[in-house]
Amino acid sequence: MHHTRDAPATPLRRLCASVCVLSLSVAAPGARAAAALAPAAAPEAIAAQLRDAALAGHDIAYAWVSELTSRFGPRPTGSVNERQAAEWAAARFKELGFENVHIESFPITAWVRGTESAQITSPLTQPLVVAALGESPPTPAAGLEGEVVIFASFDALKAAPAGSLSGKIAMVARRMVRTQDGAGYSAAVDARIDGPGEAARRGAIAFLLRSVGTDNHRLAHTGTTRYVEGRVPVSAFALSGPDADQIERLAALGQVVRVRLYSSASYVQDAHSQNVIADVRGRERPQEVVLLGAHLDSWDQGTGAIDDGTGMAIITAAAKLIRDVAHRPRRTVRVVLFGSEEVAQPVAPHGAFGGHAYAENHKAELATHVLAGESDLGTDRVYSLGLPQAVMQGEFAKTALRVLAPIGVLAAPRAPQEAGTDVDPSVEAGVPAFALNQDASRYFDIHHTADDTLDKIDREQLDQNVAAWAALVWLAADSDVDFRKLPP
Repeated sequence: MHHTRDAPATPLRRLCASVCVLSLSVAAPGARAAAALAPAAAPEAIAAQLRDAALAGHDIAYAWVSELTSRFGPRPTGSVNERQAAEWAAARFKELGFENVHIESFPITAWVRGTESAQITSPLTQPLVVAALGESPPTPAAGLEGEVVIFASFDALKAAPAGSLSGKIAMVARRMVRTQDGAGYSAAVDARIDGPGEAARRGAIAFLLRSVGTDNHRLAHTGTTRYVEGRVPVSAFALSGPDADQIERLAALGQVVRVRLYSSASYVQDAHSQNVIADVRGRERPQEVVLLGAHLDSWDQGTGAIDDGTGMAIITAAAKLIRDVAHRPRRTVRVVLFGSEEVAQPVAPHGAFGGHAYAENHKAELATHVLAGESDLGTDRVYSLGLPQAVMQGEFAKTALRVLAPIGVLAAPRAPQEAGTDVDPSVEAGVPAFALNQDASRYFDIHHTADDTLDKIDREQLDQNVAAWAALVWLAADSDVDFRKLPP
């Protein structure tokens, strides 16, 4: 875990001292009755009241992620758990009063982990903690064994000559750097995604990776890999940080390290995943859509609480707050819980992922999608707001920052170039992106591990996220701002 977390000087709920005049109305157990806002209130005033209502501890977000992770546990792409969680989410949306609630399915090839193991076999036997990387193939039934060749970086592996790893196991040992904005992940994850393919091109029989994570726990971080000519070419595994250290130390002592690997991973060819869609219909321009995204599927080792149960909870709770305002926003607010985000491959014949499926199914509507954002970085606090270039210096940004400043949200220095894996296909089709940037300092301690469980959620920071989303999305949805058009 991160050992030097900043402690806020005052609790987040004290940052907004005004009395909340809005509460949530939900069908979930323990929900509170709604108190409607006065229709004549100005948009900025309503946004501030939505912010304060979220900070008051309305519990919709926590109740959502608690029930989701307790009922369904891990939700691997294409699994029964993912499908039943989608059906549950659709039913919950209807109970909460959302409209146009439906499920859109799409075909995929599902990957099933099976069992896995690893051990050093030379110079002496030692057990290793590993996780097979998503979509990598099984080993032979007897496992496979080879000498480990360590590369300090992914670039060093790519510089190795063709054939130089014949019969050996390639290992990339690069450590991920802890950063507030998560940039360390972007710098390290290429080795996980493309490492198996590059290792295979040089003759390797398997691929090992120091887990893409910032913790020092003896837990391996899984994650997806990339197909090369229709398949992941070699069995691939992430090592826990301490086990990667152990191999490096043995090599530094001049030892030749041999490792035996085993995986019984398999594929389900005729599986499907699905997106769950729910709207708060706009009162004046319902065809104009503010798109909020998070993903429903998760990896199979934990229960997908921070990745991405909290993302779903944040956008659902924010949209529910907006839905309960006495008069709806001018534009439609659409919540999409995307499927198949974690294990995503090219469309045919291997499958798809929810972001591409949504962009394809709603191609004709994307021209009237006015803004898109995604929550997929856990539950720690939002610290900055990134807006499209068209509005960064305008009145909309000034209003949004006046509302968000009391909860510690500042202006991001630049417009977001992307919004997240799920909504990026829509952004690439021309939908403007916004970003409510979260503190990712501790997120990658937990990400893609068995430690991704409900107890890791900080409920006060979860409420701050809902407050930021509800306020910002209300301002966008109740406006006539053109987020595409650059000012003169």
